Order: sequence, then structure tokens, then C-alpha cells
Amino acid sequence: MVGGSGLNIMYAETVDAMGIDRARIRLTRAPFHSIMPRKQAMPIGQIDLPVIFRDPSNYRTETLTFEVVGFHRTYHAILGHPSYTKFMVVPNYTYLKLKMPGPCGVITIGTSF
Repeated sequence: MVGGSGLNIMYAETVDAMGIDRARIRLTRAPFHSIMPRKQAMPIGQIDLPVIFRDPSNYRTETLTFEVVGFHRTYHAILGHPSYTKFMVVPNYTYLKLKMPGPCGVITIGTSF
């Protein structure tokens, strides 16, 4: 959960661990900045993946576009403003929770630690 990021980022190691064929990655040559201090980052490409929050009784599914990057990962993926907008998320950074509308009420997502 990164409130300042204008990108959804997924690491190539995560794509491989998920068993996704790298042929699904669309090549792009649009660099981005502010991911690594004072350096320009060049993504491997972009991939569209469905993202699901919660359980079968109250869930949301949206297809998100991720920038796939080849540098070492700290996380599996980073959800930025594009995902917040698509899911209509309200983030609470104090409690590290996301709230979004679902078909059967509010869906609350918390941290796993």
C-alpha cells in the first residue's frame, strides 16, 4: 500500500513464482522515476492481471495493469493510486487498512502481521 505511487508494480520474480508465462508481458519502453533513489527505472513491460479482495460472500474483482520490473523485490507487488481508484479504496495509513465497497457491504483489508 503506497499512497504516493502512481504505478502498480509487480516484480518479475513474483510473476515467475505465480507460474505466469512471461510471453503475457507487453513490452514497454517508458521509464519511471522515484522507485530507486536518484535513478531511472526501466520496466520489463506491463501485464494485466485480475485482483480479488476478500472471500466468496463479499468480494471485489478488478483487472489491474502492473509495471513488471526486474530488480530485486522487497514485496510481491505494490498497489498505487491506479488500484485505489479502480477499487474505490479509502486507505487508512494509521491502521494499515484499506476499505472498499463490496456487493454485500464494506470490505476491510488489513495487514498480515
